[in-house]
Amino acid sequence: MQTTFPPSSQSTRRVFLQRSLGVLGLPLLAGANGCASDSMPTASTATAHRLTARPGTPIHTPRLGGWYPLGMGGQRDGYVCVPEGYDPAIPAPLLVILHGAGGSAITAWEPYAWFANEYDVVVLAPDSRGRTWDLVAGRYGPDVAFLNEAMGYVFDRCVIDPARIALGGFSDGASYILSLGVSNGDLFSHLVAFSPGFYVAMEPLVGQPRVFVAHGTQDAILPLTRSRDTIVPAFQGAGYDVTYEEFEGPHTVTWDISVAAFEWFLEREPVDADGTAIDGPGAGR
Repeated sequence: MQTTFPPSSQSTRRVFLQRSLGVLGLPLLAGANGCASDSMPTASTATAHRLTARPGTPIHTPRLGGWYPLGMGGQRDGYVCVPEGYDPAIPAPLLVILHGAGGSAITAWEPYAWFANEYDVVVLAPDSRGRTWDLVAGRYGPDVAFLNEAMGYVFDRCVIDPARIALGGFSDGASYILSLGVSNGDLFSHLVAFSPGFYVAMEPLVGQPRVFVAHGTQDAILPLTRSRDTIVPAFQGAGYDVTYEEFEGPHTVTWDISVAAFEWFLEREPVDADGTAIDGPGAGR
């Protein structure tokens, strides 16, 4: 079924879509820590937001144990990490994770190789085509196309569990995955948003992925109130299953909150963590 809401809940869906336009009215704050400072997108300029790549039968053998480049995007490329314990006889979960504005995949998510191996999760980290993700800069376009190709690259090499595919991101990447994810819930089972600033809910709303949102209490780039007071209530009101976490810290992704996200995604028991931030303040850029 394509639509997220039953016919009796069409008014609820309209409110969700209308609230997304309200979030667009929030000004973006300038800064190099993951938030764009350019003009906001509008619903009328957002197009081509459906992904077609799907898990299937791999035709290549993956490299195991660490990050390696996709080799398909030039200077703005992306990386994949296939866990050392990958077994093609057991479909693996997949996390697709997006950096913040001005960042790149490997500088943002290099520590996630540990998580890939600890949790036996394939992790794909693509680069945006420009300084930040296309919707944040104005409209959907080249980033959706490259993301589709990058996921196809993984599906050609790994046996992926279609019921456990998460789309995650930090800052601008988090705003992007919330916006893109609600129109691709037939592909993504889970959405993981670290410190988002907005979302744009575009028709069609497809499926109903579970949602995890985390935000730092001292975030000076994208204030906590954007998640707590606007984004989370909108998703909850539209019937999404939302887990919301606040943590002590600035605009960053901490080790503990990453552990919480992986546990939530995989429904696993906690693992030891030292509580330090991944790559310090500004992780995810």
